[in-house]
Order: sequence, then structure tokens, then C-alpha cells
Amino acid sequence: MLDGLDDIDWARLGHAYGSAADVPGQLRALLDPDGTVRDEALGELYGNVFHQGSRFEASAYAVPFLLEMLTVATTPDPAAVLGLLSALAVGYDEGVLPDGFPVAEYRRAAMGGRELLAAKPPPWTGSDETQKEYVEYLYVESLSAADQGRLWAYVALATYDAVRAGVPVFRALLGHSDPDVRLFAAYLIGLFPEEADGSVSALVRAADAAAATPGEVATMLVSSGLLGAAPDVRWLTDSRPLVRWAAAIGRARAHGAAADPATVAELLGWASAASGEAPAEPVDGEWVPFLGGDLCGYAGLALRQLGPQHEARAFDALLDRLPTVSGERSLTVLGVALRLAFPDGPAAAGTPVAALLPRQRRLAEVLGRSTEPWLIGGQEFGNVAMLVGEYGLPSSRETLLAYLRRVP
Repeated sequence: MLDGLDDIDWARLGHAYGSAADVPGQLRALLDPDGTVRDEALGELYGNVFHQGSRFEASAYAVPFLLEMLTVATTPDPAAVLGLLSALAVGYDEGVLPDGFPVAEYRRAAMGGRELLAAKPPPWTGSDETQKEYVEYLYVESLSAADQGRLWAYVALATYDAVRAGVPVFRALLGHSDPDVRLFAAYLIGLFPEEADGSVSALVRAADAAAATPGEVATMLVSSGLLGAAPDVRWLTDSRPLVRWAAAIGRARAHGAAADPATVAELLGWASAASGEAPAEPVDGEWVPFLGGDLCGYAGLALRQLGPQHEARAFDALLDRLPTVSGERSLTVLGVALRLAFPDGPAAAGTPVAALLPRQRRLAEVLGRSTEPWLIGGQEFGNVAMLVGEYGLPSSRETLLAYLRRVP
């Protein structure tokens, strides 16, 4: 197993911390019978070939060996390998949902990136970190912003395509004995719309399987929608709330503005729910991997796909939920609400509160009254402040309240 691993000149490949010479050992450690050893290796790989959502030169080279692990029954934790592959494929899924990975856009953006990557010097190698030279980073920084965009788009696309080669493996794993493996395989399948022809039928069969748990069925329905195939309407009347949620998400993605009233009603109910269903509080005793299990947040994102005829109801649902969320969930809900309130872009600098459109004024007032959306773990959340400021509103609750009081 892992034949050819040592044939690659890993030291010449770069990852988040420079030379990727440590990657072969980490890949081998994923096969260690000791769970502690595997966990340590997995954490290291999440930090170097995948780092804070980014992929690197070495990332695509690691993927075939991860895929090989999935074809061997003795691999100790295939679900963990699938999780790493999903991260390598698209980064954090917050950046691609609810529409899915924009592969056509990446293919355009990556043109010329291969040549730029080939011209990159190899990373520094050595044992004395005090002497470390960041030669490859200096090369990247010497490029224009446009060329940097091409290079990184190519790196991300190369990794995505390397994972895409494993779609037949993922389809086969839909019949695995471990429900976690089946679930993560279904999640991965939905990330590759160019493979929809063979994948949709596999997901439909798996969702109808007697052994499928609610979490698996839900994941399969959402993935079907991401591939452009609407889940059958019968799932909207399923007795399991998580399955109904997934059916609505998948149907909204596939039908868009033509979605049926039952789909719209299901999404609106979830989007306005007072509290999201976190992984610690799963629905039906189950969890789905999308957005880390934030069902209400995903429903809020999906409302964007329903067309202008539902904008007012969608906006009301988002404002109902906004005061109850914080952290990453605040970013999700607030991001959609801001786009609906400012369809033509940010307010001009110095816009008086009286000049805000009614929807903009309502959003500002809810934000001013609410503490939770500005926080993460009880502390001020800078990302929310930046997001609000990008739309021309005061970027702290205190300054926003003062702004709202300045009414003639």
C-alpha cells in the first residue's frame, strides 16, 4: 500500500509551512493502529496541506494516496480520510454553499496558473529554523495580484480535480457498513457537479436503502440538489424533520425561483427558527456535515435561491433569527440579510439614517437592539464588524446605536 509515495520529491513541494518533506510520514501514520498517532497525523495534515481553508502545491500530490486508503478494508478510520478529502476539495463549505463549488469559474480563473506554479522555486529545507528562507513566498509576493489569483486558483483546482478522480470510490462507499463512511461519501459526491450523470442515481438508490439513517438520507438529498437533481417531493412529507429540511434545501437548489410552496414554507420555517440545530443538538438524533450542522443557517442561505417573489418573506425570517445567533452563524444569517437589504451595493459614505431604504433601516435597527450577532464566544467578533462596515453601516453596535439616534 502507498506504493510510489517515496518516488515523489516531497522536499521540493511546498505546503503552508514550506517544504512538504514531512507529508509522507503523516500519510503513513493515518494507517497506524494507534488512534492517537492517527489523530496527530490528521491534525498535522489539516495544518499543512490544508491550512485555514487554503490548499498548496503539495495538496494535490497527497490526494491519490488518501484515495488509495479508501479502497483498502484495513484502513482504520476511512471516515476521517473522507473528511480530509472534502476539505482539500473545496476548503470550508461556507465559501461554496448554497450553490456548490463554482468549478467553471475556477477553470477560467486558473488559466496560466500552471506555468506560474512551475516557475516557483523549491521551498527552503533544513533543520535550523532560525536560518529559514521563505524563497517561495517571496516569489509569490513578487507576482501581480492577477497572477497570484491565477496561481492560487490553479492550486485549488488541481487539488479539486485530484479529489474528483475519487468519485467512483465515493459512490462505492455509499454501501459501506459504517454509517459515518456512507454519510461523508454522500457529502463528497455532492461537491462534483461534473460527475452528476453517474452520481445522482447512486444517491437516489442509497437514500432509499433500508439501512440509511436520517442523517445519511438528508446528506444524500442535499447532495442531489447540489448536482442539479431535485429530491422527490415525497421527502417533503417525511416524518423526520431533518429529512424534510434536506428535501427543501435540495429542491430549492434545483428549482430556484420555480420552487413549490411546500419547499418555500419548509425553508422559511427553518430560517426563522429561534435557535439553530448545532452538532451538539442534532435533529432526529442525527447530524449532517454541511455548514458544520447549521441547519437554520443553510436554510437562510437557500432563501436566496427562491427568487424576488419570496424576498420579503425571506428577509422577515432572517430578521426573526438574527438576534438569536452569534459567531459563524451570525455571519451566515447576516450575510444573506445584508445582500437582500443592499441589492445595489453598500450605502454611500455619510448616508444619513433617514435616507436608508426601509429594509436597510429595519436591519440596522435589529442589529442595534441585538447583542448576540456581534459576539463570538462572548467576545466581540471582528468579522461581523467588518461585514457590517462593508455595507456602509457603522461597524460596532455602539456606533450603530448612535447613528440610529441621529434622526431629524
